[in-house]
Amino acid sequence: MRDITSKQITLRSARAVSVIFCSAETIGLIRNEELPKGNLFDVARAAGFIGAKLTPQLLPHCHPVAIDGMDIRFSFLSKDEHAEYFDEQTLERTGIVVLGEAKSIGRTGIEMEMLTAVSVAALEIYDMLKPVDTALEIGHIKLLKKTGGKSDRKRFFATPPNCAVLVCSDSTAEGKREDKSGKIICQMLEEINAKVVDYQIVADQKEDIQNQIKKWVAEDVHFIFTTGGTGLGPRDNTVEAVSEILERDADGITEAIRSYGQMRTPLAMMSRAVAGSIAQTLIVTLPGSSSGARESMEAIVPAVFHARKMMKGGGH
Repeated sequence: MRDITSKQITLRSARAVSVIFCSAETIGLIRNEELPKGNLFDVARAAGFIGAKLTPQLLPHCHPVAIDGMDIRFSFLSKDEHAEYFDEQTLERTGIVVLGEAKSIGRTGIEMEMLTAVSVAALEIYDMLKPVDTALEIGHIKLLKKTGGKSDRKRFFATPPNCAVLVCSDSTAEGKREDKSGKIICQMLEEINAKVVDYQIVADQKEDIQNQIKKWVAEDVHFIFTTGGTGLGPRDNTVEAVSEILERDADGITEAIRSYGQMRTPLAMMSRAVAGSIAQTLIVTLPGSSSGARESMEAIVPAVFHARKMMKGGGH
């Protein structure tokens, strides 16, 4: 199974649909409650719920997810109600539409659960109608919409944000140690189509750090990510350097970083990272370790890029 431990826990939703084509006579039996196996839709709804819950047992690569809300509705196929889902040829036929929706707060999407739900509900209807209709057909099983995770990435930035990465380390600046965390940050930014316009290494000195950040702010770099100097060591000066020049704090960003990190290592609580803005530039300080930098970025991107819109007066 794919490792999803790096994914953020977010609200996710999915909507799916399926159709059971049947004769007009069968529709009449359903409307008049004359089916030999009794109530149709309550049983089919329950079957759909069970199918969604058992999806990880049916599909080997599906992770178990908490289904926090789910609804399955049934309606008779009609042009007025279902034109947005099907083509004209399909709408000329008679049948039953199964529409399912669900929500989950977790690390992975819920679309497979909903596709399974509408499929199993359709199969249950098939089973209950087969004594009265020999021309049943199930089709048009498809996902209509999903939200959460990568699906929401586009809403956080319309155009690729400009970013700069500043490595704050005495040993790296002296050439005694190769930078890893800064390169990881650059790579992660590029993977989500952000533009890394500059990458610099400075000693963990207040003046050097502040001068480089002020230079980027003057150039209207949208986002600045520093790495290193966020711990409790005698030469960890990045937090103080950045705090002194911030105009506005953004504590929620660092709260998200520490919360995410704490679920992976108890040492995350030692980070003194800060975040905030100068003019229309957001600065975020990240740990100097490779794993700390990676996990911190996982915790905040791409949502952090929405800050640019807010700083420019665009609101939430």
